[in-house]
This record gives sequence, structure tokens and C-alpha cells, in this order.
Amino acid sequence: MSDQQVTLPLSRRLTFAVGHFFNDLCASMWFTYLLVYYHSVLGFNDTNAGVLLLVGQIADGICTPLIGYESDRTSGCGKYGKRKTWHLVGTLSVFASFRLIFNPCFGCDENTSKTEALIYAVPFIIIFQFGWAATQISHLSLIPELVTCEHAKVELTSYRYAFTVMANITVYAVAWLLFHLQQDIQDPSVSQNLGWADVPTFRYLALIVWGIGTVFSIIFHLGTKERVQRQDSEAEVGENEPLIPHVSAASEPLLQWKHWLFEPAFYQVAILYMCTRLIVNLSQTYIPMYLTNSLSLPKKYIATIPLVMYFCGFVSSLVMKSVSKRIGTSMTYFVGLLPIMVFSYWVLMDVNMGPRVYGAAVLLGAGSAVILVMSLSMTANLIGNQTQSGAFVYGAMSFTDKVANGLGVMIIQTLHPSHLHDSDVIGFYHNVMVIVTGGVAAVAALCLCTIFLWPVRIRQCLVGTQDDTNSCRINGRLN
Repeated sequence: MSDQQVTLPLSRRLTFAVGHFFNDLCASMWFTYLLVYYHSVLGFNDTNAGVLLLVGQIADGICTPLIGYESDRTSGCGKYGKRKTWHLVGTLSVFASFRLIFNPCFGCDENTSKTEALIYAVPFIIIFQFGWAATQISHLSLIPELVTCEHAKVELTSYRYAFTVMANITVYAVAWLLFHLQQDIQDPSVSQNLGWADVPTFRYLALIVWGIGTVFSIIFHLGTKERVQRQDSEAEVGENEPLIPHVSAASEPLLQWKHWLFEPAFYQVAILYMCTRLIVNLSQTYIPMYLTNSLSLPKKYIATIPLVMYFCGFVSSLVMKSVSKRIGTSMTYFVGLLPIMVFSYWVLMDVNMGPRVYGAAVLLGAGSAVILVMSLSMTANLIGNQTQSGAFVYGAMSFTDKVANGLGVMIIQTLHPSHLHDSDVIGFYHNVMVIVTGGVAAVAALCLCTIFLWPVRIRQCLVGTQDDTNSCRINGRLN
């Protein structure tokens, strides 16, 4: 990779960063409003609502490593580039399916069988999750191909996350506006609780997200140029042939997907990434339930509190590059864990915090932004120059994230005490918020300690060679 690719012009950084904007808009609605929509609006029971989210997460988890594997080994559509080709496939799938997830089946009403409504939604959810995975993996895989310097990767990831935050702010701002307009039309005493009357609100929200996301996807494809690599026969490695490194002055053994499975660093980063996503996604999923059930706040709070969280995340994303340059990626991740732990302790001790939840939201939003960007930067640095198998690495990381989130949601939904007293339900979501932030943050801190003690390194073992013991080199990746 040439020196010119160490960094990118501002215009190309921006056009790259918006390439995940459509995904981020959809993910914001998926994690924040899917359970609320199907449970509180359409009237699904807790288990069935959890099944829909679990089906989506499992479909995404299965698709991500497979798409990563295929993205690494296919050449793409002509000169368009293999990453952008997969990105386009994913975008078209999301375009075709997402708006139908937040729209009841044709002719359905509140008396329609919930089994029929569930069967209707599942195929669109699977298509959406396939498209989401293809877009995510191809977009992440471009980072180590577009830039080579570690700090440039952090910067590009920060730009990407800044647009992630902007996408979430957009969703919550539009949701707040729609709820506000609805309140002006309806009887205020009725509009305080979610129900079938809110179906149009979520339908319009999905349509607006759909339209905005399409525009930004077009900007990405027009403005981002992928470096198309020449597919030489000698550069490809068969499944049953030994891996032969390129011959050059600074050559490194090329790691294919199966070689990553023998790298301890691969598992260190995967566990940390999984914990990060559990904190971010589960807190995003259950904070609307916490606000409406445990704190008994009006439904407008399910738009304003996430809005505050992601605005603070946007602010913190602007300073992450300089901070990580000074103290390193791992220490910056630890700094991000601190406000999340404070948030968990605050929620634990202040059972009836009411409007004080705005202050807690600032902590959760700022901390979540830091740990998410740093975990993605760690993954990019882990890949380093091994871009030929980068999509598989991102796919494997995402697999752990999706499966863990899906199982986590299903366990929580199954344990929901809907048949007990209201006080039990109030305490249930309170405990969920404490555990998914403080509990998982503690596990992430333990994993981070292993990185401090045994820094992430790639052994670069050529598995399957005649002399495995002499075919390993230690290369440091992360600080």
C-alpha cells in the first residue's frame, strides 16, 4: 500500500463515513423501538417480541462471517471493487425490506392474530439483517484498505462513529417531532401511553429513515473510490495448499480466515468487542422500557433521552483521536468504561431519579461512544496489513456481537415478570439497566486487563506448513 494512502482528503473521509448512515438509522430504530413497537403498540407478548429480535440477531450473526468470507475471496463487479459491490447488495436489501418491518401487514388491525403478524414480519427481518450485515462488513473492511496509519484508522473510525451518532440523533429528533405533533392532535390523556394509535407514528418514522438513508448511500457510492487489487493466481491460496508469503523486502505471511482461529489476539479483541456491543445495544434496547415502566415517565422521553445520549456521544467522538494519540487505544477504552460504571451505580442507588435521568444519560452516551470507537479501532489495528482476510475478522467479531445480543434479549424477555405485580415489573427493568451496563462493563474491564498484561499481538503462524514452529513471527499491533 502506497504512502499516499496513509491518510485521506477530508472530502473522501466524509463520503466514506456516510456509507454506514443508512445502516445506523435502521439500527437505531431496530434496537430502540422494535420491542416497544411490537410489544406496546402491536400488542405482542414479551416472548414473541423477543423472538423477532432474536431471529434478526441470529440471521445477522450467521450472515456476517459468511459474507466476510465471501467478500474476501470474490473480486466484485468489474472495477467497482469487491467491498463496494457487497455494500451495494446490502443497501438494496435494506432498501427493500426495512420499512415493512415497522408497518403492519396489509389489512391487519389490532384484532389480527399475533401469530399471523409474526409470520409476516420474519421474512422481512431476515432480508433486512442480511443486507445490514453485508453493508456493515464491507464498510468496515474498507478502513484498513483506505488508510495504513493507526491514528488515521482511529480518525476514520471516529468520522464513521460521528455519523452514527448523527443518525441516532436524526431518528430520535424525528421521533420526538412526530410524538409532539401527535400529542397536538390527540387527547393528551390518551397519548401518554403507547398503543395501536401510534402505528402511523412509527410508519412515518420508518419512511423518513428509509428516504434519508437512501440519499446518503448514493453519496457514499459516488464519492468513495475503492482500490481494486489485481487478482493474480499466485496471490490466491487454495484450501489444501500451504500459505506462501509474497516475496518482498518487507513481506509478511498472509493470514487467511482459518489462520485467525489460531491467534489468541483474535479472541482477546472479539470478547472485548462483544462486551462493548452488549453494553451499547442492550442499553439502547431497554432504556425505553426503563423510562416508561420503571420511572413512569411520559412516552416523549423515549425520544428525548436517547437524543441526549447520542448528542453527548457525538461530542466525545470529536476528542477521541487526540486522546487516543496521547494515551493509547486501550487506555482510552478504559476511560470510556468509567462513566458507564458511574451510570450503573447511579441507576442502582437512585431508584426514582425522574428527570435526573438526563444527567445519567450524559454519562452513558459519552462512555458508549468512546468504547465503541476504540473497539472498532482495535479490530482495524488487529487486521493491520492483512486486508485480504479483513472482512472475515469483522464478520467474526460481529457474529459474537449479534448472537450475544440476541440471546441476551431473549433471556431478558423470558424472565420478564409480566404475570406478577406492577412493582415487580418496575424493579425488573431497573435491574436490567444496572446489569447490562455495570455488569457487562466489569467483564469488559477484566478483558481489558488481559490486554494490558499480554498486549495484543499477531503470531503470524503459517498453519499447515512443514515447520510450524519456525514459521511464526511476533508482531505488536495494539497499545
